[in-house]
Amino acid sequence: MTPDTALVPPGTPAPDRRAVVRTSPLAPGSAADPLWYKDAVVYQLHVRTFADGNGDGIGDFAGLIARLGYIRRLGANAIWLLPFYESPLKDDGYDIAHYERIDPRYGTMDDFKRFLAEAHRLGLQVFTELIINHTSTAHPWFQASRRAPVGSPKRNYYVWSDSDRRYLGARVIFNDIEPSNWTWDPVAKAYYWHRFFHHQPDLNFDNPRVRRAVFKVMRFWLDLGVDGLRLDAIAHLYEREGTSCENLPETHEFLRAIRTEMDRRYAHRVLLAEVDQPPPIARTYFGAGAGDECHMAFQFPLMPRLFLALKREDAGPIVSIVKETDHLPESAQWAIFLRNHDELTISALTPEDRQLMFDLYAPEPRMRLNLGIRRRMAPLLDNDPSRMALAFSLLLSLPGSPVIYYGDEIGMGDNIWLNDRDGVRTPMQWTGTAGAGFSESDQPLTLPVIDDLIYGASTVNVEQQESDPSSMLWRVRRMVAARARSQAFGRGTIDFLTVTCGSVLACLRCYRDDTLLIIANLASTPQRCELMLPAEIADRTAHSLFNDDAVASAALAALSLAPFEFRWYRLVRPMAAPSSTSPASVQNSI
Repeated sequence: MTPDTALVPPGTPAPDRRAVVRTSPLAPGSAADPLWYKDAVVYQLHVRTFADGNGDGIGDFAGLIARLGYIRRLGANAIWLLPFYESPLKDDGYDIAHYERIDPRYGTMDDFKRFLAEAHRLGLQVFTELIINHTSTAHPWFQASRRAPVGSPKRNYYVWSDSDRRYLGARVIFNDIEPSNWTWDPVAKAYYWHRFFHHQPDLNFDNPRVRRAVFKVMRFWLDLGVDGLRLDAIAHLYEREGTSCENLPETHEFLRAIRTEMDRRYAHRVLLAEVDQPPPIARTYFGAGAGDECHMAFQFPLMPRLFLALKREDAGPIVSIVKETDHLPESAQWAIFLRNHDELTISALTPEDRQLMFDLYAPEPRMRLNLGIRRRMAPLLDNDPSRMALAFSLLLSLPGSPVIYYGDEIGMGDNIWLNDRDGVRTPMQWTGTAGAGFSESDQPLTLPVIDDLIYGASTVNVEQQESDPSSMLWRVRRMVAARARSQAFGRGTIDFLTVTCGSVLACLRCYRDDTLLIIANLASTPQRCELMLPAEIADRTAHSLFNDDAVASAALAALSLAPFEFRWYRLVRPMAAPSSTSPASVQNSI
């Protein structure tokens, strides 16, 4: 019995599998659809905390392979893996000691290749990390650099200085931990530059040898068959006096070179930029009108405003930021998310809204980290199933490709008493057993399983929710399945409709001849309001994407919505049959 089939107790009625069927995405390099990433639903996970296959208490590729069926049944068609490279793990793998080696704690290169082959067999695309802004101090490049003569090619792999007073216009990102962007190295007898932790020295991109080395690393993973590369901290590659050392023209020039190489040698692979910047700057990472830099970028400005809107019960923050970030180049796509492996960053908000977010979502100091909140989705939303379902509805219906952080689909909690961001990176809770089904080891696990009464594995786990069609897991599955019924979610335009109630969001998502109507009540109380429908759709029939209900569009002009209620409709022209390319209606209600 595989781990996935073991999750359903004998005699449990089989849930409706129609709700989780998706069309398989492309194999690596397939020429069928270069815009496959626009229809992606990405599942983000860390190998070391997802599933332990060899019983040593650390997640590994063997464990991940055994659980891929679970990810596929969720409806995801892509996986984003957090770093799994050789590392001292001072920053959870973002401090790389070798770019082309698997950390032995997670398995071997052959294990990774088996994982990649199995993921592709199941129709799952794979994103991995390309962390090129910095390495670990343990990396051989740094060890050689600190010992090399001043001015030599090896020395110039990193940014060195006799003074720590250079580039003073650059902010110290982790200013609650690091006093400066410079650290003195007693071996080199000089300061080295780092935008993040002092154990992560920045590479010197003014050195052509560094740029060639980065291209070699990129080709190594793409040659193995990886489908997408997440570009970590990509805004910080270059340093120039008198600037913030962020978003410099040289960075964009280098990204265009990467994109050119990728398009030339690896058709239809994807670059995903991690850029936590204001919308006008974040948009520049797609490139000029031709979209010649990154295919995708994270929608950081949206994330805190989603939570602000949910707490205020006001659709305004969502509407304004989506309008501000709309109208991308044809090939560009936002990656949108509710939570991920880092803190919920609120640096882009006004000081007033930032303080409000702290007051509302992080009243205790341990809940705060840097300019952010280190909490998972469920605790942020008071563990309220209706609020969480509404949040997922917004994630899956707003413009962009949604990213689901592992465990959020079952409402996992956090442990704010763990170090740094580890509190939101605890082991996946598969069962209610002592090791949460993550591991059978009798040794301490890589991180402790959550064991409190509300979010502990005995209360929140996959096994329990698999057998309960009303669980959060099944609600998310049905939403993902409904999303798969229309490319308008990933590729369509968005037009917000006028509603007489500020807590209700209503919009049209349109792609080719497919038109969807999305409605969401952000309030904790029932709402009665009027919806201003365009005249050209007033004669259409609204078919629910969640069940067989159908109503005249005109009947939706006067709305009565339950607390946190949301609805997804396809608007069908008179006498028009449903699209032959659409699967049968999802029979289960959300």
